[in-house]
Amino acid sequence: MSASHTDDAGAKRIEVAQEKAAVLREALPWITRFHGQTVVIKYGGNAMVDEDLKRSFAADVALLHFVGLRPVVVHGGGPQISHLAGQLGVESQFVGGLRVTDEAMMDVVRMALLGQVNPEVVGLAQAAGAPAVGVAGTDAGLLRVRPARGPEGEDLGLVGEIEQVAAGYLHELLADGFLPVVATVGRDADGVDRNVNADLAAGAVAAALGATKLVYLTDVPGLYTDFGDPEREALISEVTVGSLQTMLTEGQLHTGMRPKIRSIVDAIGAGVPQAHILDGRVLHAVLIEIFTDEGVGTMVTPTEAGADEETATTPGVRA
Repeated sequence: MSASHTDDAGAKRIEVAQEKAAVLREALPWITRFHGQTVVIKYGGNAMVDEDLKRSFAADVALLHFVGLRPVVVHGGGPQISHLAGQLGVESQFVGGLRVTDEAMMDVVRMALLGQVNPEVVGLAQAAGAPAVGVAGTDAGLLRVRPARGPEGEDLGLVGEIEQVAAGYLHELLADGFLPVVATVGRDADGVDRNVNADLAAGAVAAALGATKLVYLTDVPGLYTDFGDPEREALISEVTVGSLQTMLTEGQLHTGMRPKIRSIVDAIGAGVPQAHILDGRVLHAVLIEIFTDEGVGTMVTPTEAGADEETATTPGVRA
């Protein structure tokens, strides 16, 4: 091998290393800003079923933990529940984006969430080095619920609407250095287990913990105007909670997006500063959103960015 070829190879290695160092340097203001802060991540969509995405998500959450953030993962398991229900001959039915849950479906929910999804997420995070711990919403009264109804008062069966989150339990886990992974099965005052929509649960957990960020992983790049109309639809990069409330009130949202938006509106109303809707099919979407200048997906804020000096200069807020 010639000396010139060796020199070229060495220069290339240095260039690649410098590019990696530049990425880390870009992340520094955000790491500093969010060190010690709680971030609640609703894990769902294709990121839960694609093997590469599952491992990538777990490693990314482990990274958040090790650079000093306090991530809490909240998950449902829609694809897994539907798949298992089909195998067992239990019919799936939805009203307003919420799964109607009879006794048979509730058994499926328990098997899918507590027996499959939660142990898998915990195991993958532990394999990435994080001290992850599985938590059911029924543990220590974490998710106290009441019977939920559909948008028009429909009977949803054993579906729960969150009344209270026992935030102290999660605070203790976080203070002890754990990374909680929460399965969204709740319990009502009569001791009955109920299926809780994971989008709504994530928002309630974020509000109860005083989280700095609430992040949703979905199967779309973010929130769209005129979704489904290829000639008019456009990705919304940033939106205020007031605009989201208008979309809800005027019925402008796709059925599957409504629980997420309801949850975001409630969480920001309770003091959570920012929420993000990200495409879980994109590798490292959470890291890109939190630790880079550009961000991805849709960011929701209480007011317009730049409305005051503090918001305009806070790292993590897009210019």
